Amino acid sequence: MTSDSPGSPGPGPELLGTRLRHLLDRLEAGVEATYTDLGLDGFRPRYAPVARALAAAPGPCSIRELARTTGVTHSAASQTVARMARDGLVALAPGDDVRQRMVRLTPEAEELLPALNVEWEATSAAAAEFEAELPYPLSRLIGEALEALDRRPMRQRIADRAALGTGPGPGTGG
Repeated sequence: MTSDSPGSPGPGPELLGTRLRHLLDRLEAGVEATYTDLGLDGFRPRYAPVARALAAAPGPCSIRELARTTGVTHSAASQTVARMARDGLVALAPGDDVRQRMVRLTPEAEELLPALNVEWEATSAAAAEFEAELPYPLSRLIGEALEALDRRPMRQRIADRAALGTGPGPGTGG
């Protein structure tokens, strides 16, 4: 499907958020279908970074450690861990601090690791192939975009434009 095909958001910065969500949806759908093909029904793409971090760790990890390792917010890591616990993939135990929860893979999740490792290697190779087709590596562009937002958040950019009288146009909410 090309960017101008039915069901695909059109070009332009005014639909940036929509287009990014569309791209992520398509990437995740491909990965999720692969999990199903491998008999890993119920395993979600968002679980992979947490499962990989826990598999590589010498022992249980706190949610804060998982957030830092996987590059997401504490809230996002906590939500993913809660879903994984609901699906029987991780177990939670109290940490040294009463507010801290320690996370470990369950035996059921550990049994999935060989198939997941094969999938992760194939996904990594497919992502590299995908990036090679692009004029600019997507992973690099995403990193640079995140750094630009660290320097000057989107909220500030919008406020600055609104103060100049050149506020956002229709559809810029993404």
